Amino acid sequence: MNNEIITPDKEFEQKLRPSRFADFTGQDKIRERLELFVQAAKERGDVLDHVLLSGPPGLGKTTLSYILAESMDAHIKCTSGPVIDKPGDLAGLLTSLERGDVLFIDEIHRMQRSVEEYLYSAMEDFVIDIVIDQGPTARSVRLNIQPFTLIGATTRAGMLSAPMRSRFGLVNRLDYYDAATLKIIIKRSAKILGVELDEEGAMEIASRSRGTPRIANNLLRRARDYAQVKADNIVTREIADKALNLLDIDNDGLEEMDKRILSCIIEKFGGGPVGLGSLSVSVGEEADTIEEVYEPYLIQEGFLQRTAQGRMATALAYRKFGLVPPSA
Repeated sequence: MNNEIITPDKEFEQKLRPSRFADFTGQDKIRERLELFVQAAKERGDVLDHVLLSGPPGLGKTTLSYILAESMDAHIKCTSGPVIDKPGDLAGLLTSLERGDVLFIDEIHRMQRSVEEYLYSAMEDFVIDIVIDQGPTARSVRLNIQPFTLIGATTRAGMLSAPMRSRFGLVNRLDYYDAATLKIIIKRSAKILGVELDEEGAMEIASRSRGTPRIANNLLRRARDYAQVKADNIVTREIADKALNLLDIDNDGLEEMDKRILSCIIEKFGGGPVGLGSLSVSVGEEADTIEEVYEPYLIQEGFLQRTAQGRMATALAYRKFGLVPPSA
């Protein structure tokens, strides 16, 4: 059973989370692919193959996992890689699964290697070998488990070991959403939340959501709050703009930390290259957070360049701050 504590943010996400493929917007190729495999498995009366979902945070990996379980009429048990720190924890989860159940492991790349190795035989042969006792009396006991589907989600697919990655039959990478797709998601969320939102207001929020549905829904929440207090509960383009400016989110979707990173590279390091460690200390943010949260969007939008020598600000970043880019 999933004993995760439901925070207000989690409750908000679950309220807006689609439960069917028909309600899931975006990632069209992945959605079509998974629908086909689900239908094929159900027609054969078989268990769905193991699925790996990778991509930046907030793009719908967890949502797709729940939809897959729902589509297969299966129960889903959720956990995360760092939580499973002993083989016994994994054995307890696996032996409690019934045929066709889904085990969802978030951040699967952070699982201990000793635990990961137990998954190999479980994924391929649906058996686990447990060592009992120690020393001369140690013996191995093989336990059969019910055929199940493992769905792994990761933000850093490159950190998965080759043996683990090869055992996933269905590997899918989720990409950032365009503004038009996010607009559809925002309008659906607004309808669920009972927020009065016009077309221009939805597009304003979508264009500043960093290509991420989770961020789009959070910004809709803040725009709703602003409209409730100052605009008779109607979110127009003007109201959305004022609400997002209050949050220091500019027209390019850049937050305060994004701009701090870029200005630091330009002003303190002459535009770069600068190492991640030095940049982390200069802006007062963890290196992993910079690399996983801020860098992907800055690189995608052309403000930052990652080189072998370090991070460099692009000409677009200079123009963003009204500066003249250095000559080549």
